[in-house]
Amino acid sequence: MNLPEVAIVILNYNGRNYLERFLPSVLASTYPNKRVIVADNASLDDSVALLKEQFPTVEIILNTSNYGFAGGYNKALAQVQSDYYVLLNSDVEVAPDWIEPVIALMQQQPTIAVCQPKLLDYHRKDFFEYAGAAGGWLDFLGYPFARGRIFDILEQDTLQYNEPKPVFWASGAAMFIKTSVYHEVGGLDEYFFAHQEEIDLCWRVQLAGYQLYCCPASVVYHVGGGTLPKGHRKTYLNFRNNLVMLLKNLPAAEKWWKFPFRLLLDWAFAAKCLLSKDVNSVKAIMQAHCDVWKWMFAQKPQKRLVTKPMKQLAGVSYRSVVWSYFIKGRKQFTEIVH
Repeated sequence: MNLPEVAIVILNYNGRNYLERFLPSVLASTYPNKRVIVADNASLDDSVALLKEQFPTVEIILNTSNYGFAGGYNKALAQVQSDYYVLLNSDVEVAPDWIEPVIALMQQQPTIAVCQPKLLDYHRKDFFEYAGAAGGWLDFLGYPFARGRIFDILEQDTLQYNEPKPVFWASGAAMFIKTSVYHEVGGLDEYFFAHQEEIDLCWRVQLAGYQLYCCPASVVYHVGGGTLPKGHRKTYLNFRNNLVMLLKNLPAAEKWWKFPFRLLLDWAFAAKCLLSKDVNSVKAIMQAHCDVWKWMFAQKPQKRLVTKPMKQLAGVSYRSVVWSYFIKGRKQFTEIVH
């Protein structure tokens, strides 16, 4: 049987140490019909020299600038022909047989267009990792969480999420996606630059009629937090991008009340930050809101995306994750989603 070709594409920016540490595990993957590609976002370190010297079998794509996660991948993947893409962070260690179960699942169920492995913490390998755990969900207000991760609380992996299940979003740290679908839905939104762009992509994949899954038989270990450190920029991107994602993908009947309600919740959080003298976060949230309004008024008339009510999509909780976590004290996925 001819196995589909899988192109593992690692986006790199000044990640020499991660490439040196984790590329050997990727190259040791047992799936036979694979390509390993590093797309370099104009790194300032010696990442490219390292690749040429120590990893001569790795293909290299040189982007001319740091286009962020979204732009960097779009420019690189426009040059890659394959049956499947794997978007893989440079700070991920993979098990040798991590590809086979995902491809088997996606081949068996052709409606699955996106799939992620189970993400565990590289430093605590029996705990889930923040970036995607065992598959991403949204609550009905657009707040992301995951099976095994609610806000900053990470569950221990006791095999409680070891069945393949539909999810709302797959982690950009290790995302399998059919090449044809990636281009069909327009790839990643480059306005996002980084943070939640994979959730926006996955939302559009669902709106196009495809399924997204987590395949826990595949396991990878993610260091996490290595791309953009906590601070003003990260807070700004998270708040801005989440609101833009809602405006893009919600149907009008939900958008008219969810968007202003989310603004109020953001202001409430900003007030909490102000009371704790976290002025940088307050500034980041206010800047994010200003830029969301600018984004709205800068949009040119275009063919509208076919939207669907959130209740028609997989991986949506109709309990507020914010209320459940902060008011009810529910810290685990199964306490919020039954």
